[in-house]
Amino acid sequence: MKRVMMRAQLREGVEDAALSVMQKGGLAKQLVDSGEIMTVTASRWRGNVFLYYECIARDITPIEMLPELNSYLADWPGTAEKRKWVKMADVFHFNEPAGYEHWLRKQPVERRVGRVAHLRPEMIGSYIYYHYQLQEERAFLGGKYEIIGIHENLLFGYQEFPAVAEEPILPKKLQTSGTPADWNDSRMDLHFQSWEDGHLYFKPIEQVFAYYCGDTGGKKG
Repeated sequence: MKRVMMRAQLREGVEDAALSVMQKGGLAKQLVDSGEIMTVTASRWRGNVFLYYECIARDITPIEMLPELNSYLADWPGTAEKRKWVKMADVFHFNEPAGYEHWLRKQPVERRVGRVAHLRPEMIGSYIYYHYQLQEERAFLGGKYEIIGIHENLLFGYQEFPAVAEEPILPKKLQTSGTPADWNDSRMDLHFQSWEDGHLYFKPIEQVFAYYCGDTGGKKG
């Protein structure tokens, strides 16, 4: 099992056409129905497209999943070969797959939510430090399926509700105890850029589709 978060940027002027393509779901549901993906969601926000998905046995690319969307996407610089999709690094999760059976949902999921926030660039290192410490010290439990990814200073988070909190099966990687006893002492309020309306932290974004191997017919946003 592998969890993947990907980000793409729509070309200017094609947003409505791209949404129509995304709403069809490409091959996403087919990959779920064939047993290659457990969960997949697509979300969009201000010209950004985000994919969250769980590969069961092999690596699956966004282009394989949404081939018709490719012509609507801008190129990302930074590598010898231009990319349409960039991978977001996993910077925090409360739990991780220990196998297929472990990762199957044991109760119905009412909502799957994508959300975004911006970090202050000078606070990225501190944010990762605190969250990796919390993650690997298991200072407290949270949503089993929650995960946060980063690209540049943009955070994308995936959550499921109702949230399921359980002790991870895989061993933790730290034997230290440096996480603040009161998480508020980590001063996450100093890490985030405020939104135009003054709000800090994450805001939910538009879901285009969501499919899960246990849902009959899947769900669309």
